[in-house]
Amino acid sequence: MVKVAVIGLGKMGISHLSMVRALPGVEVVGIVDATTYLLGVLKKYTGLNTYTSLDKLLADVTPDAAIVATPSRLHYPMVKQLLGAGLSVFCEKPFTLASVEGDELVQLAAAKGLVTQVGYHNRFVGAFGEVKRLLDAGAIGTVTHGLAEAYGPVVLKPQGGTWRSKSTEGGGCLYDYAAHPLNLINWYLGEPDGVGGTVLNSVFSAEIDDEVSSTVYYPGGQTVSVSVNWSDESVRKMTTRITLWGTGGRIFADRQEVQVYLREDSVIPEGYQAGWNVRYTTELTEPVNFYLRGEEYTAQLAHFIERVERNETGGVNTFESAVVTDRLIERMIEDSKRGPRVLISDDVIKEPVKQSLPAKVRTAVASGIKRVRALLPGQK
Repeated sequence: MVKVAVIGLGKMGISHLSMVRALPGVEVVGIVDATTYLLGVLKKYTGLNTYTSLDKLLADVTPDAAIVATPSRLHYPMVKQLLGAGLSVFCEKPFTLASVEGDELVQLAAAKGLVTQVGYHNRFVGAFGEVKRLLDAGAIGTVTHGLAEAYGPVVLKPQGGTWRSKSTEGGGCLYDYAAHPLNLINWYLGEPDGVGGTVLNSVFSAEIDDEVSSTVYYPGGQTVSVSVNWSDESVRKMTTRITLWGTGGRIFADRQEVQVYLREDSVIPEGYQAGWNVRYTTELTEPVNFYLRGEEYTAQLAHFIERVERNETGGVNTFESAVVTDRLIERMIEDSKRGPRVLISDDVIKEPVKQSLPAKVRTAVASGIKRVRALLPGQK
């Protein structure tokens, strides 16, 4: 029997509490939240032990593991305290707001031999998992470039008042939405070595970003374009999409399906054929004990509990893999502050760029600018 504590009872915390209680071999020994009214209701209808602080829980019970679903800025101190107390930890994403803190937690967990996991649930979606399997099988050859997208109707008017609307709390489209497709492309391609052209735009929010665009560069020469917007009411709910092109074909995936085009000379996996193929999440997903919001949410918790039972420190979505995503997010924020690298005005190409162009190209560009200016009113 794995004894579990749930820390934080917002949207994700309540979901995790419901799902983990339905897993076999699990006993929830305590729940923590600052809202006494909520704790009172849960105590009345579930009989669970309730606590208003992590200190009080750890003084009263001895869990084997904890699920942390608090606002992002609290992840680091709470996870550090839990690891120090010898608990394995499942933490909601994003893992931390500073990769140096994430690295510290990775080292602490490793030193104590504890099981760790972060809630990037898309790795447990059948369609996205199939992408990983196809890439590992070499189905589309060498990946050349990709497109990572996420859209949803989250912020559709000026608003504030919650931690998700504050940059210091870890709110914003980049941390809350873009983190998901970024985590997927890192799973598929490894850790990137650069970013460029990052733009963090506010559409309705005063303090945080509502849309993200960027290019991510990988050591093998691959690039992935990132396009994310949580102020997009043209979609009914969050929609994450990954498209990857390779020397042997192309893969597109969202939560519902995988569309795969394979060239005649590609490595054709079993169950596939040259040309177009479609596989649906329903046929790629194993059944779970309790369905809530999607099979992937229960599947990730089941994976964590099974690893705790076996004391298996390796697995899907460890702290180590989450820090890779945290580090990429940090680099994108840094990149966005620098602004455009090359500025081209209406009458001159900046000198460093001009000198890097071949003479014929410089002449053609200068001639083109003159012709355009001659067509404008009042220009010579």
